[in-house]
Amino acid sequence: MNTLSKLHRTLQALLITGISIFALAPAIAGDKPTEEDADILPVSGTVLIRNVTLIDQLGKQKDIIINILIRDKKLDLVTQEDVPIDSAELALDAEKGYLLGKIKLGVPPSFMILDSDPRENFDALLDTPRHSTFAVHNGEIRLNRLNLASETNEKPKRSGWLAYNPPPLTLSTSYDDTAKWNRWDTKYISGLFFGALVLDRQYWVSQDDTSRSQVGELDDFEGGEIRALRVGMVGTLNFPQPWVYYVSASTNAYNRGFETSTDGSIQFIDWRLDIPTTKDTTLSIGKQKEPISMSRLMGLVYLPMQERPAVLDTLLRARNIGALFSGTGFDRRMTWAGGVFNDWLESGDTFNENTTSFSGRLTWLPLISQDESNLLHLGFGLRYANAKEGVRGAQKSEFRRSPNFVDTGHFDADSTLTYDLEASWRKGPFWLASEFVLTDVDSPATGSPNFFGYSVTASWALTGEMRRYNHRSGVFRSLPVAKSVYQGGLGTWEVAARWSVLDLNDKLITGGEMRTFSLALNWWLNRIFSVSVNYRLITLDRFGVEGDSSGVNARVVLLLE
Repeated sequence: MNTLSKLHRTLQALLITGISIFALAPAIAGDKPTEEDADILPVSGTVLIRNVTLIDQLGKQKDIIINILIRDKKLDLVTQEDVPIDSAELALDAEKGYLLGKIKLGVPPSFMILDSDPRENFDALLDTPRHSTFAVHNGEIRLNRLNLASETNEKPKRSGWLAYNPPPLTLSTSYDDTAKWNRWDTKYISGLFFGALVLDRQYWVSQDDTSRSQVGELDDFEGGEIRALRVGMVGTLNFPQPWVYYVSASTNAYNRGFETSTDGSIQFIDWRLDIPTTKDTTLSIGKQKEPISMSRLMGLVYLPMQERPAVLDTLLRARNIGALFSGTGFDRRMTWAGGVFNDWLESGDTFNENTTSFSGRLTWLPLISQDESNLLHLGFGLRYANAKEGVRGAQKSEFRRSPNFVDTGHFDADSTLTYDLEASWRKGPFWLASEFVLTDVDSPATGSPNFFGYSVTASWALTGEMRRYNHRSGVFRSLPVAKSVYQGGLGTWEVAARWSVLDLNDKLITGGEMRTFSLALNWWLNRIFSVSVNYRLITLDRFGVEGDSSGVNARVVLLLE
């Protein structure tokens, strides 16, 4: 959009806003409903208005079709999702009429709906009595020419989860100001600045004497910390087929992978360029996550637990530098990805001195209902590394503030081959996910040991939200917030439990075996702010004895997006 066009859209928006305030007066402050209309114009109760066009007055996004719910004269819900007719005493169909006015959740609304677009038909503003089809003032309906809504369209049949009705997601009602201070758009490049702050406070609840002999006194590791402080940019290079760039840096860039365990005070953890090659395939170049393990590929703050299972941080590399080719198939029921990686650009050593790895992942949806409320995900990942830097499997507990619980020590190897199996079933707000990881180490001096681990996680969104599935990358998205506490709702509440095992004992290697049971309570007040508490009971089998310990960690997450 050129400068002249942007100026025209801005002036048009200002004009519409100013005139609409003047135009609303005669329509919504006029006479009370006539006797003819009185039987369909309640002054209290619940009113649903479907198929309303919400105008993007600044021209930065597309107009959207919404549903509006007014309850007891207050605006209760504004959503793009379906709202059943039987949820309201009166259900009306706006037939894509255009809304003008100010709407704010939790307060009595005042707005009107026009039968034509005021940006195209200026007469709609000059002659509102003729063009207005609906008007409400301070929560009371003053005008209604809309037809009753009806369930005319055939809806997808829900599979299995018969009692499940996911709550519709409430939209932000500040639609008249869609510009974000952290977003920029130009002819050649567009982008968004983002950030994340994660604060932890950890307490060790119990530790027996055997555990003290294995790992030392855990009380020394209690306290609070900034778990992560991350900033970055994501956006597009505006070619005919846009390229996507992604850059992020963190003050705690923990590389807790299989090969090394370095902590950096400030480090670029991602710098990646995604280049579309066809409609369904992409080439990604730069520092990025290797394509293996759903829990690895999902953002940490969106997982049911505060930390990933110990097996993933021990046997799988977090991020690496390389090239990745990915795509989808079979009507987006399958995803595939594969790439080659070597971090010599950051390590300071030569390419041949660093470990080179080849990683790949394949996912499949053998079961998916028509409305996707019930689906089964299966995945298989494979990673080969030439182990030029040797091998060490060392891992803390599944709390960040702790010493190493298991440790193989560093030893030489010719190569490693890692298998990853995934299985996830999501039915409405319930999600059951599991992973199994096995690493074969080719190391004649140590007897070529095998290390393995697995995890099983069950989570339930108490407030009814459902994680959506990303068909492009074969992972689940974060839990949405149907109605935030700032919109008069409860936010999103989730409970979860996990059992995980990591075994680093085999052949001549006695790294230890750790079993962890975890419980979680997560509360997303809105989509950018959450509070969570995790409890863990840890059993460590090492040095011929078993020791038990337990702890609690509280976390606050604040996102900028």
